[in-house]
Amino acid sequence: MDKRKRSLAKSISWRIAGIILLGIIAYAVTGNLKEMTIITIIFHSIRLVLYYFHERLWEQISWGKIKHPLAELPVNKKLTREDFNIIKEKLKTLGYLD
Repeated sequence: MDKRKRSLAKSISWRIAGIILLGIIAYAVTGNLKEMTIITIIFHSIRLVLYYFHERLWEQISWGKIKHPLAELPVNKKLTREDFNIIKEKLKTLGYLD
């Protein structure tokens, strides 16, 4: 699962490519730098926010994801030797270890 910062970084990097493309198209259509700038800023500001929430929503949907075989094991403290033995046995049961 992506952290919120990663989703935000992906949104921004994708939008930069879109900003350049829309800027070129808007200028070609309007021939005016001010109109091009306004169109591009408004459009991509909205798209940035929508993409971020779109990514977060899809992270909540398990369909199509490959689940790690140890995903159901709760980890909320430093692992002990006993914890490692439980994990090792689980991996053996699943056929990942001999």
